[in-house]
Amino acid sequence: MSIEFLAAGGTACHLPPTEPPRPCSPLRTMGSMFRSEEVALVQLFLPTAAAYTCVSQLGELGLVEFRDLNASVSAFQRRFVVDVRRCEELEKTFTFLQAEVRRAGLALPLPEGVLLAPPPRDLLRIQEESDRLAQELRDVRGNQQALRAQLHQLQLHSAVLSQGHGHGPQLAATHTDMPLERTPLLQAPGGPHQDLRVNFVAGAVEPHKAAALERLLWRACRGFLIASFRETEQQLEDPVTGEPATWTTFLISYWGEQIGQKIRKITDCFHCHVFPFAEQEEARLGALQQLQQQSHELQEVLGETERFLSQVLGRVQKLLPPWQVQIRKMKAVYLALNQCSVSTTHKCLIAEAWCATRDLPTVQQALQDSSSEAGVSAVVHRIPCRDMPPTLVRTNRFTASFQGIVDAYGVGRYQEVNPAPYTIITFPFLFAVMFGDVGHGLLMFLFALAMVLAENRPAVKTAQNEIWRTFFGGRYLLLLMGLFSVYTGFIYNECFSRATAIFPSGWSVAAMANQSGWSDTFLAEHPLLTLDPNVTGVFLGPYPFGIDPVWSLAVNHLSFLNSFKMKMSVILGVTHMTFGVVLGVFNHMHFGQWHRLLLETVPELVFLLALFGYLVFLIVYKWLRFTAADAASAPSVLLHFINMFLFSRSATNRPLFPGQEVVQSVLVVLALAMVPILLLGTPLFLRQQHRRHARRRQLVEDEDKTGLLDASVSVSSQGLDEEKAECPGDREEAEFVASEVFMHQAIHTIEFCLGCISNTASYLRLWALSLAHAQLSEVLWAMVMRVGLGLSDEMGVVAVVLVPIFAAFAVMTVAILLVMEGLSAFLHALRLHWVEFQNKFYAGTGYKLSPFTFAVEDAEHP
Repeated sequence: MSIEFLAAGGTACHLPPTEPPRPCSPLRTMGSMFRSEEVALVQLFLPTAAAYTCVSQLGELGLVEFRDLNASVSAFQRRFVVDVRRCEELEKTFTFLQAEVRRAGLALPLPEGVLLAPPPRDLLRIQEESDRLAQELRDVRGNQQALRAQLHQLQLHSAVLSQGHGHGPQLAATHTDMPLERTPLLQAPGGPHQDLRVNFVAGAVEPHKAAALERLLWRACRGFLIASFRETEQQLEDPVTGEPATWTTFLISYWGEQIGQKIRKITDCFHCHVFPFAEQEEARLGALQQLQQQSHELQEVLGETERFLSQVLGRVQKLLPPWQVQIRKMKAVYLALNQCSVSTTHKCLIAEAWCATRDLPTVQQALQDSSSEAGVSAVVHRIPCRDMPPTLVRTNRFTASFQGIVDAYGVGRYQEVNPAPYTIITFPFLFAVMFGDVGHGLLMFLFALAMVLAENRPAVKTAQNEIWRTFFGGRYLLLLMGLFSVYTGFIYNECFSRATAIFPSGWSVAAMANQSGWSDTFLAEHPLLTLDPNVTGVFLGPYPFGIDPVWSLAVNHLSFLNSFKMKMSVILGVTHMTFGVVLGVFNHMHFGQWHRLLLETVPELVFLLALFGYLVFLIVYKWLRFTAADAASAPSVLLHFINMFLFSRSATNRPLFPGQEVVQSVLVVLALAMVPILLLGTPLFLRQQHRRHARRRQLVEDEDKTGLLDASVSVSSQGLDEEKAECPGDREEAEFVASEVFMHQAIHTIEFCLGCISNTASYLRLWALSLAHAQLSEVLWAMVMRVGLGLSDEMGVVAVVLVPIFAAFAVMTVAILLVMEGLSAFLHALRLHWVEFQNKFYAGTGYKLSPFTFAVEDAEHP
């Protein structure tokens, strides 16, 4: 392919419900991440005296999941419901104590050491001490509130007297000459009202009510009063909220008993604080001094009360954290004991639990140690079960995020092949194919590396920001995604959309110029120059690693990358899907379903490889077969693939190799022949198997009817028949429904055959998003950095201008290319794994093993 550049340099494989997988033998079980561990149903016989201790020890280990043997019994009728209620009452008390601590602006420390579930006899002690602390807090808080309210009243009264100082009886005389609607409030001396006495109402009101109060007083009393409203100079502390607030004091002078009653009713409606107001100034001064003395005494008493309150809160801070952990554990133990049944002799409790086989010795030893004081050891033994066991896959810090991706699709069935180990490599790689850039991948890698290095810091672990916790939980996933993006960035030869010449280019412009005789006139008439690889010395060989940097200068580099990335996406997609089908082989071998291996997996592989595997072969063969000399006459792979399904040939598109038409016809016929095998093979086999078992059972029944057996033989035969009736295989055969099996297999066949086409096309998103990321990065560089670098030729001006331009470039790179483009590539890689890869072998219809553990209780502790 020639280079032109500017002359200026510049479908899910589900099993039918009639045939669940057969349980495997322990010899074939692998307790690793590739397959879930073997889980057994065990029965626990716990002595009544040591049952609490045994269950508490199991909670510390976190290895067993209890089954509820009292599902039909109401929660209010179980044996330990009284103990559960006592724990719940204690939790209510703890909630009150914790609220009081937070109300005081304090924080509860984390409990120190490992706290075990307390013995039942300690429950009464904890309850008494917590109730005593709660009552002390209530009493002290009540006294504090009363003292604050009383002090607030004294301060308001003092403020009223201070605001009204100098406005005693002279207030009325001062305002007698002031016209109020042309009617004087007080008559002249010697008038008919000279014997009336002027009274006063003084108090305080909230500022937002003052205007309404003044307006209503004026309207109700028709102006027969004099009112003065002033705001307090100092803010007073609110007795309820403790926040400083401003109050408005008022002083109202009036005469007449009816006017006074109206004023008192109005002030009561506005919840005003009304205080006595002496007429004589000397009396008011004496009252003010007395109020100040009382306020000082109340402040001393309030200080002592607050010091005692701080002492009580200190005791709460010390005792509450361990109590919370212990009572949570005690409640969890009693809830687990409520799931146990009582033996007929009431001497032991019987429990059933799921437990990993490798943990059974640990559980047995723990129960023996816990029940040694009771004199009778607890017993653990395995029991058979027809139910599907839960799925247990142990993870660590590194594998947890990858296992979470798989579990988000669905928890695997018991001992089904786990896709997580393969996802550790394939997920970051497919992400990196769409996100390939050395610079962007390095930024992501460094961000994840910083989180990994700081993962043990308490401040990082306890951060409550939801976005941060999401990133922190997937730090190892981000680490590999960034690392793989750096790798694919070197393959694409892109670092912030710029190419780097790590190795010498495989193209020589000087050789082309010397042998072509480019003159000044030729260069002036041709803005685009072509490098012909057939000219000797122009193409020296392929670039050692990745894309040659000379392509970044070429005008047709987008066409070259389009062809390269599209074919790369098809190859990766077919390889990924084929690997998924091959993983299904291990499922069928593990569960002993050999008929599915021959009637499903083999036809699926033949169908997939005969069509799309052949397409990959054509791509690779064309890359290896044709060189630059005959590139112009190379045939089109796409036309050959279309003619393959049409059983035709194109006169203008010559074959890639001799006999290609015959090979293509045979492959299409072979792929079509796999469809009826895939559609009818498994249903017909299961139907034949069901008929064979039915005839066998009929022969056994006929022999039992015609044979004359004695009583003992009859009894033994009856026992054998009962055992045979309880056999899971016989029950499955009895539940065989041919129509359901045929319908299920038809859906599976249609989904797989059509999915091979649609899924292969779906992998083209690798090509599309890779080009989109590269072009968006190129646009960002051209519109920001290139413009900034070309603004001026002076070094000082460039240095000043580049600071905000580089800041804008960095912000947009992180916001658009790292966050938005990274999230888009992540979601597309997630879809490729869930839909195109996992549905080839992964059912995801199981449920997790949820062990009874105190670890969650400790993690939830504040």
